[in-house]
Amino acid sequence: MPSILTIIRRPTEAFEALARSETDPLAVFFKQIVWLALAPPVFAFIGASAFGWRLGAAQPLYLSGDVLTQISIAYFFALLFGLVSTAFVGRWMAPTYGASDALGTHLALVGVVATPLVAGSVLHLFPHVFVNLLVLIPALIWSIYLLYKGLPIALGTGPERGMLMASSLVAYLLVGAVTLLGLTVALWASGIGPSIGV
Repeated sequence: MPSILTIIRRPTEAFEALARSETDPLAVFFKQIVWLALAPPVFAFIGASAFGWRLGAAQPLYLSGDVLTQISIAYFFALLFGLVSTAFVGRWMAPTYGASDALGTHLALVGVVATPLVAGSVLHLFPHVFVNLLVLIPALIWSIYLLYKGLPIALGTGPERGMLMASSLVAYLLVGAVTLLGLTVALWASGIGPSIGV
């Protein structure tokens, strides 16, 4: 796994190293993916416990420790599912685009691409919605840039096919994000979720 500084300063070098390496999927999962999925919920739990969620000029929203724990666990599993499923979807579509179908490489690629977002999630320690958006939107743009730049290099396919495959993965992630939002709203509307008193 390339370091964060290598990913930021020399992304091409990081992706070339991924392409050359024989990556064990279980090693990548336990040494990289689990920790990437764990960091944002831990930051969010600490920040929400200490400061509450801030939505503009309104008073901070404090939730009980039990509710925060449940939300953080759900957040962790949603991120874990997103990272792993993206790697499996990428592996599934790899033959179509003439790319490598090595699961370990796909997991490592997803981990590298997610790194800017995970680094930006440090702002969850001060959970103000607008402050978080100011950092996470550029981090998301950087992650998408890394996906388009790195996928052809790491998976050994041509730039045109790599662009199409990266676009397919972005479409999958967008559908997943919208589905998760819809599911969250449906569960909350049916009474499953934290109750907020006004």
